[in-house]
Amino acid sequence: MTGKRVSKLLASAAVFGVFATSAVAEDVEVLHWWTSGGEAAAVGVLKEDLQGQGVGWLDMPVAGGGGSDAMTVLRARVVAGDAPTAAQMLGFDIKDWAESTGKLADLNAVADEEGWDDVVPAALQEFSKHDGKWIAAPVNVHSTNWVWINKSALDAAGGKAPENWEELITVLDAMQANGITPLAHGGQAWQDATIFDAVVLGLGADFYKAAFIDMDEGALGGEQMVEAFNRMEKLRSYVDDNFSGRDWNLASAMVIEGTGGMQMMGDWAKGEFLNAGQTPGEDFICIRFPGTQGLVTFNSDQFVMFDQGGASEAQFAMAASVMNPTFQSAFNVVKGSVPARTDVSDADFDDCGKKGMADFAEANAGGGLYGSMAHGHANPASVKNAIYDVVTAHFNGEYDAATAAEELVNAVLAAQ
Repeated sequence: MTGKRVSKLLASAAVFGVFATSAVAEDVEVLHWWTSGGEAAAVGVLKEDLQGQGVGWLDMPVAGGGGSDAMTVLRARVVAGDAPTAAQMLGFDIKDWAESTGKLADLNAVADEEGWDDVVPAALQEFSKHDGKWIAAPVNVHSTNWVWINKSALDAAGGKAPENWEELITVLDAMQANGITPLAHGGQAWQDATIFDAVVLGLGADFYKAAFIDMDEGALGGEQMVEAFNRMEKLRSYVDDNFSGRDWNLASAMVIEGTGGMQMMGDWAKGEFLNAGQTPGEDFICIRFPGTQGLVTFNSDQFVMFDQGGASEAQFAMAASVMNPTFQSAFNVVKGSVPARTDVSDADFDDCGKKGMADFAEANAGGGLYGSMAHGHANPASVKNAIYDVVTAHFNGEYDAATAAEELVNAVLAAQ
């Protein structure tokens, strides 16, 4: 964004009362949780883009793949009157901040000027807007129902990527017989929930919607949910004994190194494979969780700007840069996700990226696009965290499947 363009946006904002044109900031302080190797490489793309416009980047990384630690740090800073310029947020966290604090800046001046309404899918706008105003700039769309498979391990297990639950178990059994850890996993609540998300989706889109979006008691505690927990028990049998507390990117490293056969994780995992110099189709395989092709559970990393008494060139520049089509392509090629804009070409994306974009378009067109429960896009944080507690307790052996389904109903009711 040129200085002239920013000045025009600032003037436009002032006319419409969006912002008061106060002191111009030269830097952006950005709170985020992109700390793994692949994520750091991706965020570097945004840093370089802004630096090219004369906007400095003050980094405030908070480790923790699910973002919960970052939100705790952010809340403490905002309460102390020291909000950062911008912060990475997801789904219902954005809604909660907009409704409870009123401190998120209005980005309509940029959004209207650049036509965001026409290029951002409605499912994302649900989280990017509040009371009809743009309050967040979506940088990507992650889909969460992926499986990442070591190609050599798959070849040794028969060579066929599984397309349904039965075939998945056959491959996992073969990997176990070959002496590797079939399922590389990190024992953190959000990682357990990521697998559970895909398992439930694999039992049917209508079931997923009823349980996690509509929060229907019959779906939450019924026979299908008991089956979902039974399937989680089966998957747990393929995880090594040292999984507790393992970060997600270390589980990815197991698959990259061949000590693990596969990982069930969102498409940010691809960034780890690429950062390790691996090639889709040659070194690793990407598939939708068996039984979920044509369906996509998603989350979207978005940047909110904090209204600190007026607009700044830096804030407008960052919002515009995040939504620039060239940046959206460059960033998401590295990050493993797909663009938040519908008008970005897939020409620069690898095979997994092209599949991700095609799958997202298919799901969006066919009504198979659902906000991810595990990643804060299906229900409020209180409900999500209640589900986390039950899923992790079951995964760690505290409940059998039937008891877990009963506890899930109780937990969700109590959290609403």
